[in-house]
Amino acid sequence: MRLTTVFLDRDGVLNRPAPEGDYIKSPDELEMLDGAVEAVRLLNEQGLLVLVVTNQRGIALGRMRPTDLERVHAALRSRLAAGGARLDGIYHCPHEKDSCECRKPLTGLFARAQRDHPEIAFARSAVIGDSATDMQAAERIGARSILISSEVLEGVENAASLLDAANLVVGGQGPPTARARASARSSGVPTSITGSGSR
Repeated sequence: MRLTTVFLDRDGVLNRPAPEGDYIKSPDELEMLDGAVEAVRLLNEQGLLVLVVTNQRGIALGRMRPTDLERVHAALRSRLAAGGARLDGIYHCPHEKDSCECRKPLTGLFARAQRDHPEIAFARSAVIGDSATDMQAAERIGARSILISSEVLEGVENAASLLDAANLVVGGQGPPTARARASARSSGVPTSITGSGSR
C-alpha cells in the first residue's frame, strides 16, 4: 500500500536532542543530524506530506516561551529549505504530563494534523521517531512504525537514522507520481530519487 503521509518526531530524529532534562530553546542550540535534510527532501520528492509532531514540555515548565519555540522552528524550516527540503506542518504539545490530549503517546497532535489536512489517512501513514512513546502513538492511529534505535519492539521496524528510515519508506513506494513530480518542480526540489547508496 502506497503511503501518503510521514509524521516525524523532532528531537533525536531531525536534530540532536538537548541533554537529558534540557530543551532546545534557541536556534543556536539547533544542530541538524547528519542526513536529516536529505531524508526530508527524499520524502518530498515522493509527494508525501511530511509533518513534525513533537512534545515540548519545556514551555509548561517555564524553561522556554512559545516565542522561543517559534524561533527554533523557523530556523528548522530555514535549514531544511537551504537543502531543498520542506515540512508541510509542525505540531507541538506545550503541556505538562497527564494534563492534555495531545502529548504523545496520545494522539491529539495527529488529529490536529488531520483536521488541517483532511486527505490524511492514518492507515496510509508512517511515524518515524526515536522513542517507545512515538511508537505507541503510531500503534494507536494504526500507522506504520519506524524506530530510530537498535531497541527491538514488537511490530516496529528499526532504522539507524532518519535517512535510513526515509529509504525504508521510499523503497516500497515505487516511482514518483506525476503529482509528486509536479510538486517537486514547483518547489525547486530535484525529481530524481537518491538515497544514501547512490551518493
